[in-house]
Amino acid sequence: MQADYAVELGRDDPALELPWRSDNGSAVYYDLKSHPEMVGQIPEAAGFPELSAFLTRINARGFPLQTAKCDAWHTRELSAEDEDFGASTKFVSYVDMVFTGDEPRVSLAKHEAFAKTLCELLKRAPEMAASAELVIRRCYFHAIDDPEKSADGFAFTVYVSGFGEDEAECRKRWSIALTLLQHALVQVAR
Repeated sequence: MQADYAVELGRDDPALELPWRSDNGSAVYYDLKSHPEMVGQIPEAAGFPELSAFLTRINARGFPLQTAKCDAWHTRELSAEDEDFGASTKFVSYVDMVFTGDEPRVSLAKHEAFAKTLCELLKRAPEMAASAELVIRRCYFHAIDDPEKSADGFAFTVYVSGFGEDEAECRKRWSIALTLLQHALVQVAR
């Protein structure tokens, strides 16, 4: 399994806001850490049991991370890096995650050390047509009671991809890779 991380903090790079709401209000942030029963209200979690299990574990009480946003899809659009897998299609997901404590949320060094250790652990997994990429981004943490007040910090976006010749093969590899990521996150978080 390939694993790597990047830091994207440029002015034009995407940033996360927490909590968030889509422009049309059709998608909203669910605080699964405080309300784990809401995982079923997330369409992607409802559609992909593997993603639901991942979200449930990462948002477990006492775990130092929580999720903010996610998506999953099948595509035939492959990047130059994807060509190394020799596949014609992939199944991809992303999950945005943040540390639960205020101190680690604002520490770039903590994010980089966590990402580096996580990737080193994932690279020890058996060779398979799958990848995990962590991207460290800016995150603006808005106060619930006053959205005008916010604190600058950081977040992880983790992309997990499974590659193959058809959607079923890709999804199987993605599922295995997502489970490996979950186990690695638990180990690194200790």
